[in-house]
Amino acid sequence: MADRLQALLEPTITGLGYELLGIDRARHGDSQLLRLYIDQADGITVEDCERVSRQVSDVLEAEHALRADYTLEVSSPGLDRPLFTLEQHRRFVGEQVQLRLRNLVEGRRRLVGRLQEVSGDALVLEVDGAAFTVPFDQVERSRLVPDWDQAGSGR
Repeated sequence: MADRLQALLEPTITGLGYELLGIDRARHGDSQLLRLYIDQADGITVEDCERVSRQVSDVLEAEHALRADYTLEVSSPGLDRPLFTLEQHRRFVGEQVQLRLRNLVEGRRRLVGRLQEVSGDALVLEVDGAAFTVPFDQVERSRLVPDWDQAGSGR
């Protein structure tokens, strides 16, 4: 379903000058939450999110893309940027990532480690000093782990 929505919405978002990084869906009471992550070279403002939200809402309504009630959120990726594709992971080789896996892989379902490489259809992480290879189709969720010292958060 996310792939179908991605294919439906990506031309509109790209046409507005943004990159659609990915889509998260979740149940939200009796309705569903549809969260779109967008980006562009100059970063994302609240106005950018509002602009995309208006256009996407029109497309979803015109295409009757969602059968149930939904809440639409359009968001920048933030410091703890979610990663949805192998290509997005390639951009962040060398960074810390946090993975939640669909099934146990080598006895683990959650991993935090440095992304060493993207090899074929797998991610190679350094976890606790050892290489850990995860087939990409086993990744349920992936996001960057912010380096607060470099982010200038003041924490």
